[in-house]
Amino acid sequence: MKKVLVTGALGQIGSELVVKLKNVYGEDNVIASGRRKKGPYDGLFELVDVTQPEQIFEVVKKHKVDWVIHLAALLSAVGENNPTAAWNINMGGLFNILEVAKQEGCGVFVPSSIAAFGPNTPKINTPQDTIQRPTTMYGVTKVAGEILCDYYYKRFGVDTRGVRFPGLISYETLPGGGTTDYAVHIYYEALKQKKFTCPLDKETHMDMMYMPDALNAIVNLMEADDSKLIHRNAFNIASMSFCPEDICKSIQKFIPEFTMDYDINPTLQNIANSWPDSLDDSNARNEWGWKPEYDLDSMTKDMLEKLREKLDIK
Repeated sequence: MKKVLVTGALGQIGSELVVKLKNVYGEDNVIASGRRKKGPYDGLFELVDVTQPEQIFEVVKKHKVDWVIHLAALLSAVGENNPTAAWNINMGGLFNILEVAKQEGCGVFVPSSIAAFGPNTPKINTPQDTIQRPTTMYGVTKVAGEILCDYYYKRFGVDTRGVRFPGLISYETLPGGGTTDYAVHIYYEALKQKKFTCPLDKETHMDMMYMPDALNAIVNLMEADDSKLIHRNAFNIASMSFCPEDICKSIQKFIPEFTMDYDINPTLQNIANSWPDSLDDSNARNEWGWKPEYDLDSMTKDMLEKLREKLDIK
């Protein structure tokens, strides 16, 4: 049974992924970690600042870790406010993780992002292998991270794997400062206020994914046959592509009185305009059997049901 360390475990992905990993590998085989603990924590938790390599090494050694799922990062919008911190955490942290993995023989899963693409990338059905010239520091760190993971696999034999996540939507945890955050907040406001002010233009298409599909992707790629993986550290994975008007219409199928207006945030809009509208994920489907379960309407139905229960809204 794998022993798995999750960095950034209290973030949007990590908080849900840890629960799933415990169900797959057992309570005692999953170690959550972060720079600080937010109150009591149910399960194994270690304080780890990924910019401090000795902290990573100590925890990996102590728990005899087989895999590190490295989620600690500053996201796109936050990273633009502090690009120096984004570089130091995203790249310095990844380098430290890979160095420890090289020494201790663990595998490393590192998510990349659609932010690794840029305005010169083909926007429709974006190929697996294509031009990547991002215009955000977050995107720069994701491209560099993909290449760095490839290097550690080829040069040192570290088993590195990763996917390019689109925008992720979840009812469990609020997002942490990404350009696609509106697609989570809209569901909360639909239930609480029956209206939402969108920071992006109504025709801004972006790739999105419901969190259960994202969690399955991580586990399935970790468990995939190593000999079949060609694009180890940068698999395109796709589920649905929509614009704000599409998600508005989907919500109106369940909440007919819902309305939406627009107050465009220029910074977010510029970032969104530089990203693909949709991804070609045929390599992930062929190399390790990737297949999402949710489309927009099935996600909307589940999101609204789960949030009604969470927020105690009748």
